[in-house]
Amino acid sequence: MADHYEILGVTKDATQEEIKKAYRRLARELHPDVNPSETASERFKDVTHAYDVLSDPNERQRYDMGGTNGAGFGGFGDIFETFFGGGFGGGGGPRSRSERGEDALIRIDVELEEVIFGKEREISINTAVVCQTCDGSCVQPGTTPVTCDVCQGRGSVERQVRSLFGNMVTSHTCGSCRGYGTIIPNPCLTCGGKGRTRERKTLTIDIPAGVEEGTRMQIRGGGEVGPGGGQTGDLFIEFRIANHEIFTRQNDDLLCTLNVDITDGVLGTTTTIDALDGEVELNIEPGVQSGDTLTIKGRGLQRFNSSSRGDLRVIVQVQTPTKLSNKEKELIKQFQVLRGRKEPHFSEANQSFFEKMKGRFFR
Repeated sequence: MADHYEILGVTKDATQEEIKKAYRRLARELHPDVNPSETASERFKDVTHAYDVLSDPNERQRYDMGGTNGAGFGGFGDIFETFFGGGFGGGGGPRSRSERGEDALIRIDVELEEVIFGKEREISINTAVVCQTCDGSCVQPGTTPVTCDVCQGRGSVERQVRSLFGNMVTSHTCGSCRGYGTIIPNPCLTCGGKGRTRERKTLTIDIPAGVEEGTRMQIRGGGEVGPGGGQTGDLFIEFRIANHEIFTRQNDDLLCTLNVDITDGVLGTTTTIDALDGEVELNIEPGVQSGDTLTIKGRGLQRFNSSSRGDLRVIVQVQTPTKLSNKEKELIKQFQVLRGRKEPHFSEANQSFFEKMKGRFFR
């Protein structure tokens, strides 16, 4: 039997893309619709069979090792079959060209604004889809697979061997049709006889409200179409939550730091802040201290698989001015005289600023 690499005109270290290009070039030259001669027809069959073997990484490896599609013995599988009666071979009927497709995993970045209530989003993926030319049949339109003349459509052949135990009949995968029971003399030129092509596809997904970092969502049937137009695999989407410039997340609560002028800290004030879901009115009591936390119930993130929400926690940071005019300094000194100056001193441990900070992050 002629060497498959020689038939396609490629070297033994050729890439899959080089093998595919060589096949397409020869197929256009030898296809019966283009070249009706008997010689071209025979060469076309040889080219197709060589491509079927070399385009499949597993079959190519077996062939390179002297497997069932090349000259010589069929490797470990045939040795096993010879002594134990077809443990690796056929006998169970021809195998189907249609197989389940691979599952796929993609990771997407989600903004915190999208997590608060959930959001619908379109994503684009590069995946395997059913070949539009052959509709997954693997053959050129208007043609059909033909029954393998070696195994007569069984997908396996029997071999009688003589061993120490006497004559034995073993069954093994047909090397001519690779166990399919049929041969495709006219494979689809679009997909190369695979029944599927690659395409960029747009999907609409729902980002769940309250989804957490690393959560995976399964979309059944969203993965790759299998060889021979087989069942579609599943798509898994892993969510990564992007950092926000103002808000941070602690479970289902939202945390932020609000800078308050020293005069508002002393006298108190009412202000409006922009939360992720709209404006919130915030009342700052007189005498508020840096590290104090103001909690607004129910304005955090919606809990995963729930309609309830966490809280918005605002940590106050009182701002001490660094530049004062002479008049401002004079007024501060007057205030100091009226209030009475107090020397700097330690706070009790349970009232310290650091305790307040610890409560902020480890609540």
